[in-house]
Amino acid sequence: MIDKILIANRGEIALRILRACRELGIKTVAVHSTVDRSLKHVLLSDESVCIGPPSSKESYLNIPAIISAAELTHATAIHPGYGFLSENADFAERVESSGFIFIGPRADSIRKMGDKVEAISTMRKLGVPCVPGSGGPLGDDRNKNIKTAEKIGYPVIIKAAGGGGGRGMRIVRSEESLIESIEMTKAEALAAFGNGMVYMEKFLENPRHIEIQILGDGRGNAVHLGERDCSVQRRHQKVIEEAPAPGINEEQRKKIGQVCVRACEKLKYRGAGTFEFLYEDKHFYFIEMNTRVQVEHPVTEFITGIDIVREQIRIASGEKFNLKQKDIEIHGHAIECRINAEDPETFMPCPGTIKLFHVPGGPGIRVDSHIYSGYTVPPNYDSMIAKVIAYGETRDVALARMRNALNELVIDGIKTNIALHKKILSDPGFIKGGTNIHYLEKHIMKK
Repeated sequence: MIDKILIANRGEIALRILRACRELGIKTVAVHSTVDRSLKHVLLSDESVCIGPPSSKESYLNIPAIISAAELTHATAIHPGYGFLSENADFAERVESSGFIFIGPRADSIRKMGDKVEAISTMRKLGVPCVPGSGGPLGDDRNKNIKTAEKIGYPVIIKAAGGGGGRGMRIVRSEESLIESIEMTKAEALAAFGNGMVYMEKFLENPRHIEIQILGDGRGNAVHLGERDCSVQRRHQKVIEEAPAPGINEEQRKKIGQVCVRACEKLKYRGAGTFEFLYEDKHFYFIEMNTRVQVEHPVTEFITGIDIVREQIRIASGEKFNLKQKDIEIHGHAIECRINAEDPETFMPCPGTIKLFHVPGGPGIRVDSHIYSGYTVPPNYDSMIAKVIAYGETRDVALARMRNALNELVIDGIKTNIALHKKILSDPGFIKGGTNIHYLEKHIMKK
């Protein structure tokens, strides 16, 4: 039985995990860098251990330091949150070989889904619809690569097998630039991810980004918790997410959800995971699977009433998996806005001291944040400092509540992207629903 969890992360997700542990009566250990001594979850945890200087490489990515902290504090399990080491198969292996419980999938699942080429190949075999593509890594045979592109049909997109977060991708619209694009993507992938393998897919011009949340017990049982629409993006980075996705009906949800559940059952997948799809012309195309809790998990929690982080812990504890698909119902609508410490014009990160932080309230409002008045946002990590989530019986109610919340939200002392969110929520296209992944950059930001 898990009685003490080391939280191998920082910021709002670390605080989110701590709160779930408190509800379950589980003690917590916070690990932190020297610059993060004043983080809220560090101050609230039962124990804390400094694991290194501000650099992520020397602290939150320092596997030996995290394992040592777990040994020192006699932790039972380690929760990686999202980002950092959450999808590092070597870390998951080291955690379990050191005698701790890894709150997440098995290392082989993480490794298989982390390689985009292998993930797509695996999903094809399991009957999950995928984007037409090369079916494997691209070699050095130029003529073969040209023929592959011709067969798929231009435009195509070259992707790094070990990429993620919108990096390691290049769109090719004609044969003239194909070979050069492949070589450039290979070089960039090798430099960024230590893996120069790339593959080719059909580039969908105006897709939406729809994802399916699943939970599996690792013994062949799984359920899905509906879909989320994450199409409001800037440079492949999500800005706003909502659930359920506008325009996806119950029949479509049930069909794609069952496909994902069957895949997880066959893989004996353990823990929380997300199938990410491009959706165009009423067709779903698998692009990747995230083997961790997502930033946007609160919108799914609102519409299903299921605490995803708590379920992660219960599954890792070996408790009986009591969730049944027939019992999972979707009610209402939820929207999440990611609040970043960044310049609203240049989008450059803007660290600094927060003079005043006022949290909005009212029916259906949730704010996940680690900041407080007087807190100094360091320059060393991701710029997201808060998530505002609004729930309503309908999408219109959720939108109205989110507008109220953004008007009430005060973060004084640093620059943020609150103004961008207000602009998005007043846009007629977004209000209508169902915008594609290019809509924010092509329409809203150009106004």
